[in-house]
Amino acid sequence: MHRPLVALLLLAALAFPPALPAQTDSATGPDPIAQLVARLDLERYKATIKGLTRFGDRRQGTDRNRAAVDWIEAQLKSYGCSDVSRLKYEYQPRAPMPLTEGVRLPRDTTRAAGSGRYRGVRARTGVNNDSLRQPDARLRALDAQASTPGARDEVYCTKVGSLHPAEMYIAGAHMDGIGWGEAANDDGSGTALVMQLARIFSGPDVRTDRSIRFILWNNEETGLNGSRAYVEQRQALQGKEDPPGSGRYPEPTWLGMIQHDMMLFDHGMPRNDGTSSPEQRPEADVNIEFQASAKFAAQAQQLAWTLQAANEKYATDYPASVSSHMTNTDSAPFQDLVAAISLRENERGTQIGAGWDPNWHQPTDLYSTYSDKDFRLGLNAAQTTLAALAGLVGATIK
Repeated sequence: MHRPLVALLLLAALAFPPALPAQTDSATGPDPIAQLVARLDLERYKATIKGLTRFGDRRQGTDRNRAAVDWIEAQLKSYGCSDVSRLKYEYQPRAPMPLTEGVRLPRDTTRAAGSGRYRGVRARTGVNNDSLRQPDARLRALDAQASTPGARDEVYCTKVGSLHPAEMYIAGAHMDGIGWGEAANDDGSGTALVMQLARIFSGPDVRTDRSIRFILWNNEETGLNGSRAYVEQRQALQGKEDPPGSGRYPEPTWLGMIQHDMMLFDHGMPRNDGTSSPEQRPEADVNIEFQASAKFAAQAQQLAWTLQAANEKYATDYPASVSSHMTNTDSAPFQDLVAAISLRENERGTQIGAGWDPNWHQPTDLYSTYSDKDFRLGLNAAQTTLAALAGLVGATIK
């Protein structure tokens, strides 16, 4: 059996033994995972999303995107995160393919091979590129600067493990958006989630056996370019001590990658007229996806079930479900290299692609669009990942 899969199985068994109660154990005292989950706060999560929406849609290659990167970096430093760093890369968009040389893409390109087939009612979905569909003149002006090619930055920080610093889980989300809105859900909701995890794990009284890296990708909307650049630059550096004998590992060996992309809106299937319910549906859930066709599908599936078990034990409001059609998200560049999964509000291919989120890449993706029930779904996703990671990395509180 492959070493990462063995590690995941053993760690999952240790992290969530069924006999332990959720809060305390008479032999070991308070449950550190429950204590860490309790440090998540709905209002703080909402405030972080609100802070990101100050920059509009944060389209890559613009001043508003660069200002948002600076803000994220400052926030991570204020949390006490160690090793706050930037990955730098160049982005040059591909020239459009002449229609005579290729095949016309369908209107909806959110699905990929193996992503599952649509069921039920479908509503129109796509990316809004019309500025005049944004009625707010202030936001329309904020989002007006066009993207230009060139240098790109993305920010990350690391919780260094005390016993096994050369082994690491990655928690990510993309901070850029499009559509002439505020990109509050796509992906301010995931970015804020990862930032809040970084805040909690960076607490001065929190110790972990293994390392965790918290990274906010750029250029997701152009084809996962930020996460691809990370893999290209950092894959070969895994587990190498630098300088030798220092005990420092700039790129610990990857044990798993957890992506967070659109966390808030699970209002259900569109109605027959294409509209959506104004309320979060009672049966809303956190969708945890892996890709069944990936080389590390078995390991990713086990990681997904580990998060589902963590949700069952520690999430307060919404359950989690596991599906096998992860696609079009920043975990994809990792899926043939390590266990890689994605958390989101709906299944990417079969539900978002069928119009289950009418705000996807639209002017209506605003902070004001969402209710506390919506934000609480994102908070429950944060509880799920935080609890799973705490178990996997051996988190304790001093």
